[in-house]
Amino acid sequence: MSSLEPTAHAAANTARRLIIAIDGPSGAGKSTIGRLLARRMGLLYLDTGAMYRAAALRVIESNASLQDETCVAEICHAAHIELEGDPEALQVKLDGRDVTREIRTEQVGHAASVISTNSQVRRDMVARQRELARSGGVVLDGRDIGTVVFPDADAKFFLTATPEQRAERRFEQDTHRGANTNFEDVLRDINMRDERDANRDDSPLRIADDAVVLDSTEATIDEVLDKMIAVMHERQSENSI
Repeated sequence: MSSLEPTAHAAANTARRLIIAIDGPSGAGKSTIGRLLARRMGLLYLDTGAMYRAAALRVIESNASLQDETCVAEICHAAHIELEGDPEALQVKLDGRDVTREIRTEQVGHAASVISTNSQVRRDMVARQRELARSGGVVLDGRDIGTVVFPDADAKFFLTATPEQRAERRFEQDTHRGANTNFEDVLRDINMRDERDANRDDSPLRIADDAVVLDSTEATIDEVLDKMIAVMHERQSENSI
């Protein structure tokens, strides 16, 4: 089972027991915004995408076929995944090994997208995510947090952007990491992930009825974050959370 270690500041605020869900397609900026929001509000941060990536890395290292759903589910279930540390410096461990950098490769990202369509894997991961956030005081980002994992979350956001903008951001990140790729390939992968996420049988990507939709295509990180904070303050002032 996974574990999560809060920072001292976040731990002091978990009594508030807020659960904030951020969903959206690949490359929309969920992880960046999620970390900053958790830091700003003094909450824990849970990157569910990192959990799928860590599980995908375990499958790759096992030399198993991504299409062998039973084998993949068994490998993922046996994987010991830990998320530790500060929201902006989250450390991901797989079976006790720090894989924070390893899981950010394009190969792992592709594999994570594929195994996320496996119903057994998703049910396993949802159970882990609920266990980690059971006490509240947490910001979670992913594809199905507000619709499946925590449908009763205190606040739900759906962060999106055009495929071209998301591909441009991902391409810049890959280039910065020294990856050998090009914009066209990244855009193609983004569109393929969107297709898989929207059409998978288990927990497809969709906007929760009560989610606040934020389009980050033309917005800066600070502008998106400020909008989220404004929503949270408005709801707190209305005593709805």
